[in-house]
Amino acid sequence: MTSPSEPALALGAVTVVMAAVALLLALSRRKLVRRCREMDAALKSAESRTRGAEFRSHDAESRKRGAEAQEERLRAEVTHLVSARLPAVPLHLISSHHPIPGLLHEEGAGPGDAELLDSVLTRVSEMVLKERRRVDAAARAALRGASQDSQALSYRLQSELDALQREFTGSRHLTHRMLTADHLNEQNLRLIQRTAIVCGAWPGHVRKDTYVAEIVTGASSRLRGFDRIKINSRIASNVGIVGRAAEPIAVACAELMANALEHSRDDLAVDVSLIQSGNGNVCITVDDAGKGMTTEAATRGARLVSADTQDVMLTELGDPPSQGFAAIGRLVADYGFDVSIDHPSPYGGVRAVVTIPPNLLASIDEEAEPPSAMVPHAAVAPKAERRPTSVPESAGDDEKPRTPVPDSADGLPQRRRRGPSAPGGGLAAPTYRAPDPERSLKAWSEFQDGLESGRTGTDSEETQ
Repeated sequence: MTSPSEPALALGAVTVVMAAVALLLALSRRKLVRRCREMDAALKSAESRTRGAEFRSHDAESRKRGAEAQEERLRAEVTHLVSARLPAVPLHLISSHHPIPGLLHEEGAGPGDAELLDSVLTRVSEMVLKERRRVDAAARAALRGASQDSQALSYRLQSELDALQREFTGSRHLTHRMLTADHLNEQNLRLIQRTAIVCGAWPGHVRKDTYVAEIVTGASSRLRGFDRIKINSRIASNVGIVGRAAEPIAVACAELMANALEHSRDDLAVDVSLIQSGNGNVCITVDDAGKGMTTEAATRGARLVSADTQDVMLTELGDPPSQGFAAIGRLVADYGFDVSIDHPSPYGGVRAVVTIPPNLLASIDEEAEPPSAMVPHAAVAPKAERRPTSVPESAGDDEKPRTPVPDSADGLPQRRRRGPSAPGGGLAAPTYRAPDPERSLKAWSEFQDGLESGRTGTDSEETQ
């Protein structure tokens, strides 16, 4: 017979065992939960890493596509640069009417690409301009040498023709032919001289102080159609131009008058006026009745005749080159007078004005060096007649006889101081200068030479 404490011990042992088992189960479950949490965290981390890798993969793919598109645009821009933009650079340097095309894709090009492509254009423009200037300088040197040699020969031919005209005593027909040859040589000399000046040479002729009217008349004689030029002088007859500027101003006047003759009909005259302004300048005005110039042509011409024409190249003067304005610009820059062509003439054409400053003017003694008989005489303003007033036969003691009051040039009476009246109340007798025999002989000789020349021209026309 067992004692009652044995079941209790057995029950306590079972309880302890169950408690131990429960504790072990709790510990195992906690470990299992912790492990499950760690596995979930690892899974989430793996999923986030996978998503990051996928995002990076997509980003790399998009970058690759963007790089390929940028490379394609850059290749297209380089192709456009080579095929369209670079060939337009030389034409744009000649005239602004040939613009350089812009970028093919301006909105898609980056700032670095646009700056790089534009730097290529700038560098190519500098290289082309430098090469053009080198070639232009070589062409100018060659033309300058050839023109100066031809100009020297033309001057020698002119001297020979002049001497032959003075010594020749043959028929009038041959004399007329000789004068025609002399005039053709003058025209050829003007063209050669113009080319030489454009290429940087000096005018090639030295003069002494010359009357302004003689310079303009001599310049007109170098042109074909000189008989259409009408010269009107309103300056003092002793006003001249210093020797160093005489030939340059003659060349400028000849080119302006040639331009006026060329751009007006053959039945229209060209008016040339000589005026001296109040500030001492002498202005030579050339008015034609042509069609005038467009705004663009006037702007370009004004730029050429200014003093800023040193960078004008031969290739910019057209084909064939129009050298007249460029030659004038060279002379203006070298000798200090002024030329303007940007005003319309009263006849609808172009007015060209040559302004000669006082430092280029000189006063010439007409007695020592009389002007040529071919120059136009200065126009003198008409004077109003001076009408003397008669004195009344019977005058009171308180009245004194009045002296005649001369009228002004515009017909208005002028007040003057009272003074002793001239005898008889009339005008003073005019004084006459004693005649100079040598001067009279020279004047009659020039008149006879002109008469002989006129008869020669008339006879030659009749024989033809």
